[in-house]
Amino acid sequence: MTLDTADRLEIDPLIDDPGTRIVVCCGAGGVGKTTTAAALGVRAAERGRKVVVLTIDPARRLAQSMGIDSLDNTPRRVTGIARDDGAAGGGELHAMMLDMKRTFDEIVEAHADPERARAILENPFYQSLSAGFAGTQEYMAMEKLGQLRARDEWDLIIVDTPPSRSALDFLDAPGRLGSFLDGGFIKVLMAPAKVGGRAGMKFLNVGMSMMTGTLGKLLGGQFLRDVQTFVAAMDTMFGGFRTRADATYRLLQAPGTAFVVVAAPERDALREAAYFVERLAAEDMPLAGLVLNRVHGSGAARLSAERALAAAENLDEGRIVDQRAGKTRGRDAAAVSPEPPAVEHSPETLHEAPPASPRRGAATVPDASPAEAGRHGSPEAVPPNDIPRLTAGLLRLHAERMQVLAREKRTRDRFTALHPEVAVVEVPALAGDVHDLAGLRAIGERLAAGNTDAP
Repeated sequence: MTLDTADRLEIDPLIDDPGTRIVVCCGAGGVGKTTTAAALGVRAAERGRKVVVLTIDPARRLAQSMGIDSLDNTPRRVTGIARDDGAAGGGELHAMMLDMKRTFDEIVEAHADPERARAILENPFYQSLSAGFAGTQEYMAMEKLGQLRARDEWDLIIVDTPPSRSALDFLDAPGRLGSFLDGGFIKVLMAPAKVGGRAGMKFLNVGMSMMTGTLGKLLGGQFLRDVQTFVAAMDTMFGGFRTRADATYRLLQAPGTAFVVVAAPERDALREAAYFVERLAAEDMPLAGLVLNRVHGSGAARLSAERALAAAENLDEGRIVDQRAGKTRGRDAAAVSPEPPAVEHSPETLHEAPPASPRRGAATVPDASPAEAGRHGSPEAVPPNDIPRLTAGLLRLHAERMQVLAREKRTRDRFTALHPEVAVVEVPALAGDVHDLAGLRAIGERLAAGNTDAP
C-alpha cells in the first residue's frame, strides 16, 4: 500500500467532534510537533471550541508564534482568534508551558497541611527532585494534564510532548512512579515514619546503620538525612501520587483521547513514528493518525529529473533539443529562436534552497541567483548571453527537487506498507518559518486540506 491509497487523516472532523477532549502530539525531535499542536489549537478555537495547548517542549516557539510574551504554568488567553466566517468571538485559545517544579509545588500545597507542605518545599532533596530529577518532567506533565481535564474548563486539551523517546517516558511515568514508590529503598526509608516516635528513631539507627554508613560515604550524610526527612514528610502523599498517575494513564486510553504522531518524510523520523505507532497499539492508546510534515512538492512534476538534467547538459554544450521535431540545433539556431525550453516551476523552486549541494562542475549562474533573477521582473532584464546558463541552473535545481520527491515517496511508502491501518495527512513544506498566528492558521489550513500542492 502506498500513501496514495492509504486512508487520509481527517483533521476537521477530529477537532470538531465534541467527544474529542484530548489530543496528544508526539514524534521525533525537530519534525514540527510544537507547530502542529499550536496550529491544531488555532484551528479548533476558530471553529468554535474552547482550547488549551500545553507544551512540554522547553523551546519558546509556541509563545512567540501566538504573540504571547512568555508562557508559564498558568493558561494564557491568545488574542486574535476569529471564526471561519471572520467574525470575532466563537471559540477561545489558551496556551501554557509546563513548569514541572511549580506543578510539583502545587501538588504538595494541595495535598498536605500548611506545616507539612512548608517542610517538604524547604527540604533540599525535594528541591533537587522537583527541579530536574529523571522522569519528573514526564510525571508532572501527567499531573498537569489530569488537573486540566479535572477542571472541565476546556472543550479540548492539546498536549505537545518532548521528542518521541521522552514522549514514551510520558506514557511510562505512572509505572515508573509505582516502581519507585514500591522499591525496597523507599520502603526502608519510610519505615521509621511508619513506626513513629522514639521507636522509629531507634529502628532507623539500628536497621539502617549499615546502609547509612555506606551511602553516607557515597552521597554524604547530610544528603541521606535530607532524603529521609523528605520521605517521612511525603509518606501520606505517596498513595495520592500513584492513584492520580494511574487515573491519568487510564484517561489517555479513553475514547475521548486521540494521539497524533508527527513525522517528517525522512527515514529516521518515520522509523521513530513507526516505533511509537507500535507502542501505542501495545498500550491500547487511541491513535488518530500520522501528520507527515514538511513534504516537498513541485509545480512541474511532469518534468522528470532525467529530462531536466539532459536539457541542462544540452544548454551547457550550446545545443537546444527540440523535443517536438526531434532535432538538435546549435547556437546559431538559438539566435533565431532565443527563448529556451519552457520550464514550469513553483514558487518553492525559486525560494527554497535545494536539499543537496550542486555537483562539482555543474553550471552556475554568474552574478545572479534564481531568486535574484526573478526580481528583475521580465526576461528582457537578463542579459541574453546569460539566459542559457540561468535556465540550466534552474533545470538542475528542479532535478534535485524531483530526486528529493522520489526519495520522500519511497520512504513514506515503506511506512504505509508496514502500517496500512494508520491514517495519514501530508503538510507541504513552507518557504519560511512559522512565527505568528497567520502562519499557524496557514498550517492549520494545510492540515485540513492534506494537499501537498497547496501554495
